[in-house]
Amino acid sequence: MSPTQATDQPESEVPRAASLDMKFEFIVLPVSDVDRAKDFYAGLGWKCDMDFVRGGDFRVVQFTPPGSGASIIFGRGIPSAPPGSSKGLYLVVSDIDAVRADLLARGAPVGEVFHDAGGVFHRPGSEGRLPGPAPGHRSYGSFAELDDPDGNRWLLQEVTTRLPGHGITIGAVFSSAVELAGALRRAQAAYDAQSAPTHDAAMWAATYIVAEQEGRSQSA
Repeated sequence: MSPTQATDQPESEVPRAASLDMKFEFIVLPVSDVDRAKDFYAGLGWKCDMDFVRGGDFRVVQFTPPGSGASIIFGRGIPSAPPGSSKGLYLVVSDIDAVRADLLARGAPVGEVFHDAGGVFHRPGSEGRLPGPAPGHRSYGSFAELDDPDGNRWLLQEVTTRLPGHGITIGAVFSSAVELAGALRRAQAAYDAQSAPTHDAAMWAATYIVAEQEGRSQSA
């Protein structure tokens, strides 16, 4: 095929690549004291994937939160913003009260649970902030703040039901036993609330959980 023929080919007939994966891997967290930051994130129960040192001017530390597919890195000799300047870093949890209690037990400075007066996504600062979880623990609606020693700010966000098309491929995927247990409890409560429960409770629960994670109606 000549270059001219290739150029003249109708656009609708030009082969196009399928959607390619682009997985978010890590963020570079700006810290002033690498050892202090390492102690803090280890104290949260996060996994230290590596602590790589080369000479006196280069060091990279990587941590991954439990159940997360993405990580943080920080260190010396790597590009980063001013220490403490990262804000609005989200940690999605399935039970914000349980996670907050665990963090407090570890000595982490996590704030009180709150929700936004006008909807799901909270606004900057304290504007529109109301104490306590979202009514009925509405998915995506409850938050709590956690600052590291430099002031980098994390937000716990409770997500129990994913928006349609987000976070699911085939069936239901759970990142931890705690998340799976929460789904099982919700399925059990919904099953018990039926006026005429089915004989196949296991299939009913499985259908409920998959529907919940895919953001569909949970009536089975």
